[in-house]
Amino acid sequence: MIPCKLAFIGGGNMARSLIGGLIANGMSAENIHVADMQTATLETLTNRYPVTTFTSNQQAIEGVDVVILAVKPQQLQDVVRELSADWQPDQLMISIAAGIRIEDINRWLGKSQSSIVRAMPNTPALVEAGATALFANEHVTHQQHELAESILRACGLAIWLQDEKHMDAVTALSGSGPAYFFLVMEAMEKAAIELGLPQETARLLCLETAFGAAKMALESGEPASTLRKQVTSPGGTTERAIHELEDGGLHGLFENALVAAALRARELANELGQDHHA
Repeated sequence: MIPCKLAFIGGGNMARSLIGGLIANGMSAENIHVADMQTATLETLTNRYPVTTFTSNQQAIEGVDVVILAVKPQQLQDVVRELSADWQPDQLMISIAAGIRIEDINRWLGKSQSSIVRAMPNTPALVEAGATALFANEHVTHQQHELAESILRACGLAIWLQDEKHMDAVTALSGSGPAYFFLVMEAMEKAAIELGLPQETARLLCLETAFGAAKMALESGEPASTLRKQVTSPGGTTERAIHELEDGGLHGLFENALVAAALRARELANELGQDHHA
């Protein structure tokens, strides 16, 4: 972990998962500030980690190198405007609020040449198995790039995007993606129960199969199509099941689903990026 001082604005689930990952990776809790209006949230945090907590966002960012905005997208504009007066030119801002573009954050901050990174993590970050895409504006230095990556890598994979417009596709794929897999698991469990398996047996077999398939795909490095063919014997049970899924239009359904999610991500970015006060 690169030595630095961090401030989290917002102490919810994603902030807690990042803090846990950072401390597990050797970062000193003394170097972590957390601001939240809810004292109960701060108490929950300090019961687990000896971080320094604040109810004032401005006090929390004083003297830190990186500020991580971990608030709801609807709250982001007010938070950024509030920080503007105390913002220092050498500080790095990382926003993990879904759907808010860097140009809007920069406008609300009201500072020229601000270093801003936009990150799109997903909920498996809560178990240190997240997938995060990052995009930096042109003012982010090489050292700040490394800082941002090391922070988000504390709870999983971190990948840089070359174009911010790709963030909508990331939102559709990895941002919303855990829900797609949960839906598939839900459907498989239900079908197995209808075939006569006890509920807990169906659940455990489904979970371990999902985990095993993901682990094989990660460790083999082979494309998913190759792995699928390797476990699909001609004339066998798997082939019969795959035919049913393909005849039912599975590929088209997933394509339609991701297009719909990406379109909604774009709509939300437009809505949330509107100035709601001067």
